[in-house]
Amino acid sequence: MSLFAQIAVGFVALLHVGFLVLEMFLWDRPAGRKVFRLTAENAARTKVLAANQGLYNGFLAAGLAWALFPLGAPGAGVPIAIFFLGCIAVAGIFGAATVSRMIFFVQAVPALIAMALIAFT
Repeated sequence: MSLFAQIAVGFVALLHVGFLVLEMFLWDRPAGRKVFRLTAENAARTKVLAANQGLYNGFLAAGLAWALFPLGAPGAGVPIAIFFLGCIAVAGIFGAATVSRMIFFVQAVPALIAMALIAFT
């Protein structure tokens, strides 16, 4: 994996750590409510669901970290990265279709860029 691809994978991993923090810890706080455009009542009502979603984002970030520091032969992280980036891209496309188009740009596009950098650099 090229240095540019590794940087992109690391960036996507950090994005998902950020999503974890927003969804698990800041969901019902002013910062989280502002990012997700939530009322205090709606944030309180959906806090547990958001925490579950944040946990999944943490697993995606962990998978990408594993891809950057795999055990085994050189290049072993490439299929791991492609798998987790593919999961992120599909989730971003689904989120864009069902919740907000912005999810495509925030989640799917960075994953697709990282996949392209892995494939073409």
